[in-house]
Amino acid sequence: MTRNIVICGPGGRVAGDTTVPGDKSQSHRAVIFASLANGTSRVSGFLAGEDSLNTLEAFRAMGVEIDRPSDTSLVIQGVGMHGLTAPAAPLYMGNAGTGMRLLAGVLAAQQFSSTLTGDESLSRRPMARIINPLVEMGASLAGDKDNRPPLHIAAAAAIRGIDYQLPMASAQVKSCVLLAGLYANGKVTVTEPEVTRDHTERMLRTFAYPVNSDNRTITLDGGGQLQACELEITADISSAAFLMVAACIAEDSDIVLRNVGVNPTRTGIIDILRLMGANITLLNERQAGDEPVADIQVRSSSLRGIEVPEHLVPLAIDELPIVFIAAACAEGTTVVTGASELRVKESDRIAAMESGLLALGVDATATADGMIIKGGPFGGGSVETHFDHRIAMSFCIASLRASAPVTINDAHHVETSFPGFFSLCAKLGLKISGETR
Repeated sequence: MTRNIVICGPGGRVAGDTTVPGDKSQSHRAVIFASLANGTSRVSGFLAGEDSLNTLEAFRAMGVEIDRPSDTSLVIQGVGMHGLTAPAAPLYMGNAGTGMRLLAGVLAAQQFSSTLTGDESLSRRPMARIINPLVEMGASLAGDKDNRPPLHIAAAAAIRGIDYQLPMASAQVKSCVLLAGLYANGKVTVTEPEVTRDHTERMLRTFAYPVNSDNRTITLDGGGQLQACELEITADISSAAFLMVAACIAEDSDIVLRNVGVNPTRTGIIDILRLMGANITLLNERQAGDEPVADIQVRSSSLRGIEVPEHLVPLAIDELPIVFIAAACAEGTTVVTGASELRVKESDRIAAMESGLLALGVDATATADGMIIKGGPFGGGSVETHFDHRIAMSFCIASLRASAPVTINDAHHVETSFPGFFSLCAKLGLKISGETR
């Protein structure tokens, strides 16, 4: 089997004024809501990555006309809440847990049967967390062994309202229930144990669907309509996080990242890095529709180890792998707890990051729900990505402080969320070469 191998570093600095691709969470939702809306929606800033493109193709397969005037812009002819048609084949979601779980909420309410499939990684991810509430709402769906994908969804009977207490802090599960709830006979209420990203609630309002958010409780009434709109997707703070940490840990670095979404349910990475001593400044703060946005300037910083406050963990869950790299470069010990959700991402990110850090000689110890990392000098080595885009990108950034090259195996999965990542890093000052074996 061909392996895409990227060799990074050692050393380098980071400087420049740049942008990162559009927000992946917003891109999935934009396609979903615009497809179900009445009228024609125009979307700018769309992430042309594999994950969101799989969601786009799924809706095309259900009869939605979607044009792409450019890689990052879409014109979507909405078919209304009941205008989707049965797909001729299973809908392939690739590596996208967000795409599968959100789409399951929509498909659970349709008058046709469907199947959602994914790649090897997605096929290992737990789906009982969405199957259980959807069945409680009257849907009929099941996974294969141990409730893993593929998901087989039968034509729906009536969808009932629900008052659902989320057993875990998961924006994907919350959004799945809310999307099914658009079709419910009655009220749908979801209560979270901790606040999670609220792009679904914000985008519902953008598409003129009433929704009420009261702290950790979100409520909507089923049976409404979505209205087409013009939507600007912000740059993805999860992608920006890699370059933010790069500028923090490399000497003589100074970067500006333009038009980054700074939704307060996503800025845990900024809060954590600032607690570690990062030199981060938000410039030109403004609104892009219902989403706050800013330019982010980051300069070289002297980071120190901290105990990461648990309330920030759900607000930075996707960014924790790169936080672990920041911790490896910090003075002192960093402790992360309350992050068990990392074990059911595209890979077991706790185990994958511990393995990679140990391969570089970092003092890292995995725990059941997090990591203990003692910062200090470290070397190079060969790192397995476990086919996870965030693992690959994290260890690329680590090369800035490594004393020898870092070899990243199976690096191609970065295309799921950050097309052109390695070429942009090289442009900004990292030392990168690639080969295929």
